Amino acid sequence: MAKQRRYIFAPVALVLFGILAILLLTIPTEDLAEPPECMYGIVLDAGSSHTAMYIYKWPADKQNGTGVVTQHSECHPKGGGISSYVGQQGAAGRSLQVCLDQAMQDIPRARHHLTPVYLGATAGMRLLKPTPPPRVIDGHPVYTGAAILSGQEEGAYGWVTVNYLLENFIKYGFVGRWLSPGRQTVGALDFGGASTQITFVTKDEVEDESDRMKLRLYGHDYSLYTHSFLCYGRDQVLKRLLAHLVTTQGHTGTVAHPCFPAGYIVTMKLGTLFDSPCTVAQTPSYSYNPQAALSVKGTGKYDHCLGNITEIFSFHSCPFSQCSFDKVFQPNVSGSFMAFSAFFYIHQFLQTTTGIPVTTPAQLEEAAHSICNMSINEMLVLAPDQEPRLQDFCAASVFTKVLFTRGYGFDEISFPHISFQKKAGDASVGWALGYMLSLSSLLPGESVGLRKALKPGAWAALLFLLVLLPATALMYVSLQACRRKKKGSSDTAS
Repeated sequence: MAKQRRYIFAPVALVLFGILAILLLTIPTEDLAEPPECMYGIVLDAGSSHTAMYIYKWPADKQNGTGVVTQHSECHPKGGGISSYVGQQGAAGRSLQVCLDQAMQDIPRARHHLTPVYLGATAGMRLLKPTPPPRVIDGHPVYTGAAILSGQEEGAYGWVTVNYLLENFIKYGFVGRWLSPGRQTVGALDFGGASTQITFVTKDEVEDESDRMKLRLYGHDYSLYTHSFLCYGRDQVLKRLLAHLVTTQGHTGTVAHPCFPAGYIVTMKLGTLFDSPCTVAQTPSYSYNPQAALSVKGTGKYDHCLGNITEIFSFHSCPFSQCSFDKVFQPNVSGSFMAFSAFFYIHQFLQTTTGIPVTTPAQLEEAAHSICNMSINEMLVLAPDQEPRLQDFCAASVFTKVLFTRGYGFDEISFPHISFQKKAGDASVGWALGYMLSLSSLLPGESVGLRKALKPGAWAALLFLLVLLPATALMYVSLQACRRKKKGSSDTAS
């Protein structure tokens, strides 16, 4: 009996040993030792209406020349964009102080002197150029750099962010390596305060070379169509619309606004309407007093709103085989798209207040029509938390409809392939992450000895054990069967 127990214990011990070996091999090395140090980078998204700070990190060793970047944290300071502080010495820096102090806490002290800070100013500063972006990061132990992004760069970096977060460039594979998933990329639709961008990969010829951009990421080359429409951002569109109404109705001190809800009245100084490069050309040439009061009364009429917003665009002539608007070449849209920034908030508002899914152009028009025909009191009942912005949703919704359907050319087939998102995973969607991905390829790399996943040798040992254990058990069973057969024959003979 004791001998039989030894025979049983032998394979059990072998199996237990194998299981223990597998468990030891499959424990990530980061659990057995300190994880490798990360590199950090800070991007200040200096938009026209606000500034946001994003902290990114990536392993010190890089993949195909580009850091594998994740969002570490973010901060949104109070106040307007840095372009609103022009002429106010030091004001822009003070507005960012809280976020920069947070960055010093979020990033390990040992990495402070290696952490770059990039301030990317977008359309708001492009409107003011050649005014340089102000220095806002003095006094912090980090490298600094500032640039005014071109519209082309802003669109392309937004496209990079979208596709990176969707793992269309690179994916962490089963075998512990970063792999190229071979997926189709997704187009990007951005709607900021001063400009709007459309970017996507196309097989069609891009007839205007200024709208073509080439990128190399993770060992692959991408040729993009990208265009940024300055003065077509949300804030500037609203200002241009009101300036258009003042011009067409005559400067009488009172203007009827068909995109404002009925019952809404606002008074402003006339000069605040024509102080933008996007509206200065519409400044009245007669009896103009910038200090004069302008009373704007909402009438809430969808058809009139649609007619006036359409006049902001120019669809009349095209020097290329085809155009979107304002004589800008655009190939046919194809594939899926992600719409973010203000597009997300407009889409979300339409869905929550009207109950319409807004997945087709017809539904977008239906929802916009419903919003535009509401009074201010009806809107307050449905969305009290949006009170400061309620008056603008009709115009923003109608603008989105005209831009997407008549401008970009989305139809009943292509529009349902647009997803409206604020975040993908834990990261905010915008140009900042794409900017960091591009810049990280220029940062110094470090070699590290530890990996998050198993090394190839460990995987080989694991696979060997997984094959060896069943084979050993089968061999043992066969051996025992032979012994029992031999013993049975001996007993019979005796």
